[in-house]
Amino acid sequence: MNDNTVLNIKSISKEFSKVKVLNNVSLSLKKGECLGLIGENGAGKSTLIKIINGIYYPSGGSLELEGKPVDIKDSHTAKSLGISMVPQEFNLIPTLNVFENIFLGNEIKLSNGLLDKIEMRKIANNLLDQLKTNISVEEKISQLSVAEKQMVEVSKALINDSKIIIFDEPTTTLTSHEIEVLFELIRGLKEAGVSLVFVSHKLHEVKEICERVAILRDGNLICVKNVEDVDEQYMAQQMVGREITKIFPQKRDSLVGDRSVLRVEKMNLTRKVIDASIHLKKGEILGLAGLVGAGRTELAECIMGLRHKKSGEIFINEKKVDIPNPRVAINNSLAYISEDRQGRGIHLIFDIPTNTTMISLKKYVKNCLLDKDLIHKKSSEYIDVFNTKAASLKNALKFLSGGNQQKVYLAKCMDTNPEILILDEPTRGIDINAKSEIYQFISELQEKGMSIIVISSELEEIIGLCNRVYVLREGKICGELTGEDINEEEIMYYATGVKVM
Repeated sequence: MNDNTVLNIKSISKEFSKVKVLNNVSLSLKKGECLGLIGENGAGKSTLIKIINGIYYPSGGSLELEGKPVDIKDSHTAKSLGISMVPQEFNLIPTLNVFENIFLGNEIKLSNGLLDKIEMRKIANNLLDQLKTNISVEEKISQLSVAEKQMVEVSKALINDSKIIIFDEPTTTLTSHEIEVLFELIRGLKEAGVSLVFVSHKLHEVKEICERVAILRDGNLICVKNVEDVDEQYMAQQMVGREITKIFPQKRDSLVGDRSVLRVEKMNLTRKVIDASIHLKKGEILGLAGLVGAGRTELAECIMGLRHKKSGEIFINEKKVDIPNPRVAINNSLAYISEDRQGRGIHLIFDIPTNTTMISLKKYVKNCLLDKDLIHKKSSEYIDVFNTKAASLKNALKFLSGGNQQKVYLAKCMDTNPEILILDEPTRGIDINAKSEIYQFISELQEKGMSIIVISSELEEIIGLCNRVYVLREGKICGELTGEDINEEEIMYYATGVKVM
């Protein structure tokens, strides 16, 4: 073993329900390097990093840390060995405030045994200052945006004085400025000798921040390359095992009708949404673009009854409706995919049929009993429609990759037979192949006459899918774009205030 090697992964394998998800993976991590780890959803990335962090125990193989064999049975052992992870799905307690979450399990105590909250607040403030955020350490986690929660997770990893930090899709919720701040931090950590594993589907970020990249496919290590020797096209091809074609289907502007199926007039939500008016046409894919905190998600949640609006009116098929809660929204043929997949969309401990039919159980009742055969039949059909990869229908969703969890979430929404579908960050943390499948499905829904709203921080997604785009800034609709004006430059002009309506 090279003396510069901090972590040596030796022939690691892992099985779930007799299905092998990792197959004899051998890999090394060097001192002070950032190693990219890429692959499709279901390739084994999450399983591998969870083994390193003690969340899963390997079925075979071993780990060496600084040349010595280690047995990482749980995350507490990993932490004691200097291994931390910034997870893709947050591990935060909503009812505690920011500094309490940052120090959870690492509390600083006074000589009398009481918590030294003054010192904890001070250190937490310094960590958040490093990340150039305006988050208050007194803020409750439940009040933070998804991007702010991500920064709290990064801060948690930094207090452990770690030798190894694993970043699992750390930039999916961040703005370009926040990403650059994070990358500055990563560069500083590398200079200090900290070793990093960077899991991402954003291949340009892997090129920018990593020295080497390891590519997994179907549980096998395909190759390890110096990033300077490969381009994004090569990495994508190795991930999927074939040449990548265009991932966005052809836009269908001709399918957009003249009739508005959804109209929102002067929607207001205290400090979040200000006099927002939008309309969605029959068969249209409408984009909501803007920077993090612009009010896109809040507007969607007002429409769905997830937030109680201060004022404003909603019209569906030109009929005024009052939507006080999501059940009323569903009854009015609305469906919503939240950006917080695991927090608001699916239940990880339940199996695929339970998740798929959870909000549409009434139609599966026969003689006052649930028709389980029909539930399983319908769930199997959705598995085929979405090309969902799972060993069995009985699999709990916690054993599925992020992309396959998202497909189950989509099936759950489609099972309510909506006419209007709102998708908030629909491909967050999903690989390029799964993205292409979801984009194709969205296009097919449009072809069938469904009206769709897409909220996305990925401008290429907005540009590639949408027939028309509203741009939000500080809670206000500040621009409306169609045709060739739907481009990155125009969107950013309105999002940053360079242009106004």
